[in-house]
Amino acid sequence: MNSIDGHIYIDGRRTAAPQSLAEAAAALQSENASAWIGLLDPDPATLEEAATRFGLHPLAVEDARKGHQRAKLERYGDTMFVVLRPATYDDRAEQVAFGEIHLFVGPRFVITLRRGGGPDLAAIRGALEAEPAFLGLGPEAMLTALLDEIVDGYAPVVAGLEEDIDQVEDGLFAGGHVDPALSERIYRLLEQVIAFQRAIGPLPGMVQGLLRGAERYGTDDDVQNRQRNVLDHIVRVTERVNTCRSLLENALTVHSTLVTLEQNDAMRRMSSASLAQGEESRRLAKETIEQGEEVKKISSWAAILFTPTLIASIYGMNFDHMPELHWVWGYPFAVALMVGLGVGLWGVFKYKHWL
Repeated sequence: MNSIDGHIYIDGRRTAAPQSLAEAAAALQSENASAWIGLLDPDPATLEEAATRFGLHPLAVEDARKGHQRAKLERYGDTMFVVLRPATYDDRAEQVAFGEIHLFVGPRFVITLRRGGGPDLAAIRGALEAEPAFLGLGPEAMLTALLDEIVDGYAPVVAGLEEDIDQVEDGLFAGGHVDPALSERIYRLLEQVIAFQRAIGPLPGMVQGLLRGAERYGTDDDVQNRQRNVLDHIVRVTERVNTCRSLLENALTVHSTLVTLEQNDAMRRMSSASLAQGEESRRLAKETIEQGEEVKKISSWAAILFTPTLIASIYGMNFDHMPELHWVWGYPFAVALMVGLGVGLWGVFKYKHWL
């Protein structure tokens, strides 16, 4: 015997709480009876039993067994297979967490399979039991109430994303300095927004499909009105999420532009500094060259003056025995030698552009 969370309703009022699929199927033999049967992470055997007792389509059962389905609504004869993706937002981690709820909606029953986190189905069912007139409208009313609750649960998620996006926009121009790490936060938020878009994207078409089939399947007017209200809410949520994505994409573009401008400004400052350093180097090089030229001139004149000084100092030593000391032409020769060597050195240095 498989333990289940089962509730039997007649004219919108709970009459029994079966503890197994067999009891639930037997209770539906009563006139005007409908059932809400909850299964939490059922094993394959439980799914097979549910399929046998309630005539579930094998393809729908296979999808429910595999899990990890996108939101969708498929009809198999008079039974619908619906996948919903409830969501919550972890503001600290800036992450959207998704649950997964599968529903088999037949003429007289709703079977829910919940995987992972999600809304409190017992609380939703309890709130619906407070509206016996609406609950008495049948399984599609139960489905609509669950859809309404899940869509309402999207509003805090969008609000959390919008608040974080506002912080990102404030951070773009805060303090006059662009934070390069901000791009990572924008990417992560954009990833969460895109995942949220994928989760809720099929919902408008699903609700519109329910409304289009209302006449064919005899859906009550009150149920249709509530479905229109759900459709209005999901369209608003979808528009807000689309706006979030646009804002993040624009923020990413602006951030990239600001980072590029800041880098360009830094490069200009570095280029200006490099030019200033180059100018200083050229000035120092010019001074060095000029100093070198002065040294050449000084060295050249020193060499020119050194030659006659050398000759004069030799012949001024007053030794008695020196060549040419008593020569008649010694003085003119010494003077001529000093002048000649000086002029010769001057010519050499002039030729080498030292003077």
